[in-house]
Amino acid sequence: MTQRGDGYVPVADGAKPSTEGIDPAEWALRLRLAAAYRAVDYFGWSELTANHISLRVRDQPSEFLINPYGLLYSEITASNLVRIDVSGNVLTPTEYPINPAGFNIHAAIHEARADAHCVLHVHTVAGMAVSCLSEGLLPLTLEGTDFHDRIGYHEFEGPSLAVDERARLAAALGSRNIALILRHHGLVTIGETVDSAFLRMYRLLLACEVQLRVLMTGQPFTRISQGTLEHSAQRHDWFFRIGPGGRQIGHGELDFSAIMRLMAKIDPSHQT
Repeated sequence: MTQRGDGYVPVADGAKPSTEGIDPAEWALRLRLAAAYRAVDYFGWSELTANHISLRVRDQPSEFLINPYGLLYSEITASNLVRIDVSGNVLTPTEYPINPAGFNIHAAIHEARADAHCVLHVHTVAGMAVSCLSEGLLPLTLEGTDFHDRIGYHEFEGPSLAVDERARLAAALGSRNIALILRHHGLVTIGETVDSAFLRMYRLLLACEVQLRVLMTGQPFTRISQGTLEHSAQRHDWFFRIGPGGRQIGHGELDFSAIMRLMAKIDPSHQT
């Protein structure tokens, strides 16, 4: 087998991704990540074969799972996810290359933030529209308050192909932010798990959609006080870590477990 300089490792004609050698812990991550791809498609956040959700492999912190370039999100399965390193080198056989521009954004964030185990990036109409507004996201709703003083902005530089852009992306995200608005481009959320990054994106997109509808009315609107914004943001983080019976769970775990059940009911092929 030959390997191209861009990290693309082909497999034999007709070969399918193999689950051999994948340990149970990684397989569990793959199942959750594949369900996230299907859910992004289900909710209408995907853009053909573009964009990514990347997930750190916990036993190898500099290695990540990501979608193969060329597949729709509706085609992603646990076994066809590709394992790569922080430089984008492919570590598992695949028929498809990796999108270098897409992973450049993810690599910058994974490298900069040890807590960014999952990075989710989308191009939705609402998200891209808000990214063009000079004020960016306005925390007008409960969901919007989640991101009070917790969202960064990165100026548009065209397709993210240059490695030196990683430093500017990392600086825009900072050490505290949980989301990033890429000006004239789209949205990014991070999380300690797939569950966390997905929940944050769901709520960020709701906030964007409501903001646009409010602005469309052309009517004056009220603002939430600064003190209430911070209080609400702190309560959000606490609230989404409480499970049945008041037990502590991972951020977003309850909601994303429900999403996984929904994806399995709609089409369980992502579990293969």
